[in-house]
Amino acid sequence: MSQTPEKNTKAIWFILFTVFLDAMGIGIIMPVLPDLIQDISGTNLGQAAILGGYLSFIYAFMQFLAAPTLGNLSDRYGRRPVLLVSLAMLGLDYIIMGFAPNFALLFIGRLIAGIAGATHSTASAYIADVSAPDKRSQYFGLIGAAFGIGFVAGPIIGGLVAEFGTRAPFFAAAILVLINFFYGLFILPESLAKEKRRPFEWKRANPAGSLLQAMKIPGLLLFFAAFFLYHLAEHVYPSIWVYYGKEAFAWSSAEVGLSLGVFGIFYAAVQAGLIRYLLRIMKESSVALLGLLLNAMGMAGLLFITQSWILFAYLPFTALGGIVNPALQGIMSRSVSEEAQGELQGALASILGVTTILSPLIMTQIFNLFTTPDTSYYHPAGVFGIAAIITLFAIPVLWKALKTHARLR
Repeated sequence: MSQTPEKNTKAIWFILFTVFLDAMGIGIIMPVLPDLIQDISGTNLGQAAILGGYLSFIYAFMQFLAAPTLGNLSDRYGRRPVLLVSLAMLGLDYIIMGFAPNFALLFIGRLIAGIAGATHSTASAYIADVSAPDKRSQYFGLIGAAFGIGFVAGPIIGGLVAEFGTRAPFFAAAILVLINFFYGLFILPESLAKEKRRPFEWKRANPAGSLLQAMKIPGLLLFFAAFFLYHLAEHVYPSIWVYYGKEAFAWSSAEVGLSLGVFGIFYAAVQAGLIRYLLRIMKESSVALLGLLLNAMGMAGLLFITQSWILFAYLPFTALGGIVNPALQGIMSRSVSEEAQGELQGALASILGVTTILSPLIMTQIFNLFTTPDTSYYHPAGVFGIAAIITLFAIPVLWKALKTHARLR
């Protein structure tokens, strides 16, 4: 039998801390990436943004390939071994990146991190195992909050540790991830009972097979489409924010870290607090639709901000779109059986992987188009306007998905 959260307090905290470290590990290196890429490649900021897009691409591409396999492995062998191996690989990745003398080795480091990138999806499957179906959106919200808090700590720590050099944040991230690995080695119980495991099949353990299997569930395809559009647009923030801050406001690494930290505080508040309140007074479907509208408005609003202090004041509004993901995950999670939760999360991770492949490549090119010296339509925030339009397209898709889902129930 799956254990309840009450019986697995330490395990739940481990899962949340793992997600926290995943976000912090990303955030802790973000303030130094522009300077590091420029140092080892000798490029300008716009070209560094494009190279940064390639780093995001290889991370996302490997995550796209590996996530369904790891999700299916967790359905066969349990969540614990997948989580622990992922953490060990992630720690290795930061060590490699810390020593990288050139862009090629930096690229290899992100490739390894992509293979270990199933941590978040497997953590979600673990939470689905130990929570009641009607409470999953709230627990997925806690995962989102842990991710947001990681973004508070990561950039701030990264900006401070960067005073010791552009390599220091990578080693700090490696130490924290490996500490968590050894902690989990001793305290993490398995969440998936043996009688609920299913055989591992290669035809289902790949991006196409995982998605095709999940799409056999009536009405799920449209939810996948809405999920795809939302994340394609949402990835504009991690893809562009550092470069946007430096281009529009000439921010230092510390100021970039502070802005990400402020955003993380409000994002965590939305995921841990606001989502729980909204779910008490609104349906999950209404929360998801409202979140998409708020997300589009938040992105579009950046087009009109010309001063740094106004942007800091505006950051809380940009975080409101964070209510979309837990509501969507909650709806989809109730559509599959307990033994297929890992497969569903693997399918979602595949979609997420596609968006994190495409979005950095698209958004960094658009950012470069809006900021190149010879452009006739200079606007550092122009890329956020494009992302807002993509988000608006997701609203009618989700509306149709919800109508189909209600008719099939």
